[in-house]
Amino acid sequence: MTKPLQSRLRARWWKAGPMALDVAQRSGPARLAFAPWQALVLAAAAMAAPAWAQEAALARAQEIVLGKCFICHGTEGESSSPVFPRLAGQHAGYVARQLADYRSGRRQSATMKPMVEDLNDADFAALGLWFERQPVRAHAVDDPDLAQVGRFVYLRGNPYSGVAACAGCHGTGAQGSETLPRLAGQHALYTEKQLRQFSTRERSNDNAVMHGIATQLTALEMKAVSAYLSGLK
Repeated sequence: MTKPLQSRLRARWWKAGPMALDVAQRSGPARLAFAPWQALVLAAAAMAAPAWAQEAALARAQEIVLGKCFICHGTEGESSSPVFPRLAGQHAGYVARQLADYRSGRRQSATMKPMVEDLNDADFAALGLWFERQPVRAHAVDDPDLAQVGRFVYLRGNPYSGVAACAGCHGTGAQGSETLPRLAGQHALYTEKQLRQFSTRERSNDNAVMHGIATQLTALEMKAVSAYLSGLK
């Protein structure tokens, strides 16, 4: 390929967005070289990319999901085991950042580390886009009475011990944001485990704020909030 033609192709991909450029780099005849983008930026770019570029990213994500992710998380992010988180509907940027943290070691997991070692930031962005688009399902709460206690703590905190309301950051419906996880419908046992890990600093990323909150929660409050969140959609 001549340099003028390659330059025109690069300009075309760049105008379409960095996600499109990465797709071109993967599958185009020129294998265009470009500096890597951070996972969160790429996730945002994937959402803003043209439809054809998003389709290419989703095709790549499906390839990865069917090759790896489905074993624990299911093809649609609806894991059947509380050991593994439900990813359906989770924010693309948050998914991409967690995957990048697993690869870098900022978030420790003997299970996830080998799964992401051969993936790049564009793969993480594509996977985030994939799981965000999967349908969210409603789930019954195992212990409704416990969940009612959790509802109080989640929405209002515990004014008697100084625990802040979870809804202040995660939203009243626990929908989260690109930087904060969607908690609605998550397995209760998984959420409880994350709270315990934040409390003990066993979880090494996203810890600055969560450590201070989790250390104030009692075991009952952790279980109750987790139960409440599991029933939201």
